[in-house]
Amino acid sequence: MRHLRSIRDILDYAIEQEAEANLLYGHLALYAQRAELKAALEKFAADEFVHKLRLEGVRDGQVELTPEEVGTLNIAPTLKPVRPGPDMTLAELLAYAIQKESEAEQLYSRLAGLSRRDDVKKLFTLLAQEEARHKLAFEIEYDLTTF
Repeated sequence: MRHLRSIRDILDYAIEQEAEANLLYGHLALYAQRAELKAALEKFAADEFVHKLRLEGVRDGQVELTPEEVGTLNIAPTLKPVRPGPDMTLAELLAYAIQKESEAEQLYSRLAGLSRRDDVKKLFTLLAQEEARHKLAFEIEYDLTTF
């Protein structure tokens, strides 16, 4: 990972991560063989685009992230690693998305713990909470899909 030397660098990095997720889900949607999977991937791509726009708003001073306790269904630790592909099931896609959001949440949490500046620590904590919120949405959908 590159050096994140400023609040803007941190937000630009987070924006890039959301853009990459948008591209990944969009690319997978192009090759999805089942209609339900294609629709889910297109929705996930759109969601990641909205997340990117929100972070751009934060970076540009138009949107403020607010602290919020985010729950979890603790599904992420129970999942086996999933490799994305055009023939995956909806449950596998949701598991993959949960894992990706969980990884992002953990990264931002670790970076918050390593930060010495209070403003940087706060930003990483807020970004971790954003990813936790995304993960929870996928966990709920996974729970509804698999049970």
